[in-house]
Amino acid sequence: MKTWRTYSSASTNGLSNSHANSLTRFVRVNLGLAGADLVKDEWIRSTRKNQYPLLQGEPATWVVTGGRGAGKTRLGAEWVNGLVRGLPPFSLNKRKYKRIALVGDTLGDVREVMIEGPSGILTISRAPRPRFEASRRRLVWDNGAVALMFSAEDPESLRGPQFDAAWCDELAKWKNAEACFDMLQLGLRLGDLPRQLITTTPKPLKLLKRLIADPAVPVTTMRTGDNAKNLAAGFLSAVERRYGGTVLGRQELEGELIEDREDALWSREMLESGRLENVPELGRIVVAIDPPASSRKTSDACGIVAAGLDEAGRAVVIADATVRAARPQDWANAAVALYRRLQADLIVAEVNQGGDMVSAVIRTVDPALPVKAVRARRGKWLRAEPVAALYSQGRVLHGGRFPELEDEMCDFGPNGLSNGRSPDRVDALVWAVNELMPERAGTPRVREF
Repeated sequence: MKTWRTYSSASTNGLSNSHANSLTRFVRVNLGLAGADLVKDEWIRSTRKNQYPLLQGEPATWVVTGGRGAGKTRLGAEWVNGLVRGLPPFSLNKRKYKRIALVGDTLGDVREVMIEGPSGILTISRAPRPRFEASRRRLVWDNGAVALMFSAEDPESLRGPQFDAAWCDELAKWKNAEACFDMLQLGLRLGDLPRQLITTTPKPLKLLKRLIADPAVPVTTMRTGDNAKNLAAGFLSAVERRYGGTVLGRQELEGELIEDREDALWSREMLESGRLENVPELGRIVVAIDPPASSRKTSDACGIVAAGLDEAGRAVVIADATVRAARPQDWANAAVALYRRLQADLIVAEVNQGGDMVSAVIRTVDPALPVKAVRARRGKWLRAEPVAALYSQGRVLHGGRFPELEDEMCDFGPNGLSNGRSPDRVDALVWAVNELMPERAGTPRVREF
């Protein structure tokens, strides 16, 4: 059985000594000293450890997601170069690939990015470099290997040709992703081990989500910040100031796959439309707590969310201090610390799970603290619906960015969260808004007809 050894995306901007030593051992074990000599002057010796993780075996499909400028194109170009030349660890057993498909959104993308771009195949290739025959839309190497250009705009162009490898770039922007990918799979039928590499900034494309969910497909994620030394001075700090923490930044800089659930009460668009860059002066401020049912390490987190009322009577969410605490005392300390920092007026705590114990634990931290115990008499969805309606009316705003809270909100459907866990942050949010706006966020009535 083939296994894949991968690394954390939090890597250095160069090859660490440990990674270099691991590479040397890996190549020697698989190909002996002669194999190690093959790569002594190659890019693989200076790559980041998450840009090309060492592997055992050669996966049929490898998905690499990453932010802008994270090094995805360079990886794809070097992967093609390594397959053509039979270089480890790209290709083991000196297996050389002869017929490769280069697939991009358009033929212009294939040429301008994958082939002739600053990190494209022609740019990074060492002698002997391949010849680019533009009229025939192909690269040709002296050893007889050929890489052919294809566009996702024309899936039918992949009907007929056959390959032993393929590099698919920016899959998430392909116009005919499913059709093009299907045609490519039917053409990957040469050699004894056809392979494909998919490099893309992630978007919630059905095809990409299916590939990422496939346990047989290894996935590597790279951040733009990992490649800081190869980016223009000031670029990273500028884009992080502008986009850091935003949905766009998490997708385009962190390489995260971010999506909305179709039946969720909230959407990213709704939250972005109610985003405040600067928190206004607030009147009443409350800290809401949704305690976990137990104190086991595997128990749910303790939702802790703070919100206040502005002069227009709108609720403004100002903090998410949710914690996964081993002891009740830990989440109580976190809630009280937030209360004091914000100079809040009240702590609201749900007591369905812990009863009087919840208020008692909080008061062990500060006996004089004003605590209001609330008890849920409706399901989480019914309690959250009126609050979501207030968001759509512009009556609840976010004074900042709260990625984990907002992820929960956009994944909260009639059956809860898609991962089956408790929506702790959402529960705390609902309690906070209900306390600030009881007339508008009241529990919906159940009517009989």
